[in-house]
Amino acid sequence: MELYLIRHGIAEEKRENLQDEERKLTQEGRQKTEKVAQRLVELDLKFDFILTSPLVRARQTAEILLKAGLGKKVEESSYLAPGGDISAWIVNWLETQNPKISSEAKLALVGHEPDLGYWTELLVWGEAKGRLVLKKAGTIGIKVPEKATPLGSSYMFLLTPPKYLL
Repeated sequence: MELYLIRHGIAEEKRENLQDEERKLTQEGRQKTEKVAQRLVELDLKFDFILTSPLVRARQTAEILLKAGLGKKVEESSYLAPGGDISAWIVNWLETQNPKISSEAKLALVGHEPDLGYWTELLVWGEAKGRLVLKKAGTIGIKVPEKATPLGSSYMFLLTPPKYLL
C-alpha cells in the first residue's frame, strides 16, 4: 500500500479571535494547493481514499484534491488532527478497513506538521526525532509493507515540497 501524507495549504495566520480549528486556506494557499493537485493529476495519481484532519484548512485541502479528480470521496479522521497517534490510526482505522484495502491501494492523508513528519519517521525508521519537515501543500510518499508491522519497516519514495510540483 502507498500512503501519501499531504500537508494542508497556506492558512490564515493565528489570531486571538480565531480558533485554530477554524483557520481557513488563504487565497494564495488555495491557488498553490490547486496547482499542486493539478500536477498530481498530471502524474496520473489517484487515491482510493482521501482521509483528512477535521480542521478547516486540512478539510479544504482535501476538497481541492477531490475536486481535481484525485479521489472519489473525503472522509474525516480525528487521528489526523494535531497530536494524532499513528499507532492508534493503524489499529483503529487501517486494520478495520481490511480486506477493503488492497496491497496496491493508495491513501492520501491530509494533515498537519509536525505530525506528518513524525508519522513518516515512525513508519520509516521506527522512531520520531522531529528532523523531517513537510512544507505546506507538500507531499510525502511511503510504501507500507503488506504483512509486517508498518512502523520501522516502510520506505519513503517521495518527499516533495510544493515548489517542485508547481
